[in-house]
Amino acid sequence: MVCKLKGRHFLTLADFTREEIETLLETAKDLKLKAKRGEFPPLLAGKTLAMIFEKPSTRTRVSFEVAMLQLGGHALYLSKNDLQLGRGETVADTARVLSRYVDCIMARVYSHSTVEELARFSSVPVINGLSDKYHPTQVLGDLLTIWEKKGKFEGLKLVFVGDGANNMAHSLLYGSTIMGMDITICSPKGYYPEKDVLDKAKEFAKRSGSKIEILSDPKEAVRGADILYTDVWVSMGQEAEKAERMKIFEPYRVNNELVSLAKEDVIVMHCLPAHRGEEITDDVMDGPNSVVFDEAENRLHAHKAILALIVI
Repeated sequence: MVCKLKGRHFLTLADFTREEIETLLETAKDLKLKAKRGEFPPLLAGKTLAMIFEKPSTRTRVSFEVAMLQLGGHALYLSKNDLQLGRGETVADTARVLSRYVDCIMARVYSHSTVEELARFSSVPVINGLSDKYHPTQVLGDLLTIWEKKGKFEGLKLVFVGDGANNMAHSLLYGSTIMGMDITICSPKGYYPEKDVLDKAKEFAKRSGSKIEILSDPKEAVRGADILYTDVWVSMGQEAEKAERMKIFEPYRVNNELVSLAKEDVIVMHCLPAHRGEEITDDVMDGPNSVVFDEAENRLHAHKAILALIVI
């Protein structure tokens, strides 16, 4: 697979055109179909991925590791205890050294500036596996799921209910508006998306013809929703705010009452891990509208597409 994505960093969906994202999604769909038939093309034979984890993860680690294995390559798990980053070595030097050893770097970090600095000093592609500002690899899997379930993006309404300033809300803003899908962010006041992200999303929306709404009333927001999306109220690093956040976000719980206000065929999504009984109830998570575990599986296929198309 040779395309103009080779050698590119994957830090945020804002760096990619609609056509490029469509190429990624088509590749993911093709690799998924091949996997279902037991076919695993060795597209990355002899290639190695370094996986830096400042934050632990189930889905990110397993999906990237399996993706490399199924494409014929190898993945190295590097926790903060396995690197000299925690002992004073700079991010720049870490990027320079790892670039001499591996063909791609994936990093799951606290600060988005860390993954940006890795990319600045790396001579191989860097993938943002999650930062405090963006989670683009998750949203690529989300877009694949929406495409599978709905068959299109234009004319759909995605409603995100929860913390509008978190990495998922930010990346969904970009993914939706680039692909021409309407998006509503429903959050308490004071938890709206960051201005720079919202301004850029408005630029994408103007080009694609999609609409952006920022609302604070969940019942108003979900009316007419084709996709209902939620995420945890307390992300890693926000534990000190838990008590306050639990009170503020309590009205934003996705339960059957809220789902009933959306379209009858609404799909319910969550990036996981879920705190059942907090942002989403068991009956919704395990209910007929939920595509949460299909969405989780699609992380694997989306990650394979990213790796197959950007690794040199």
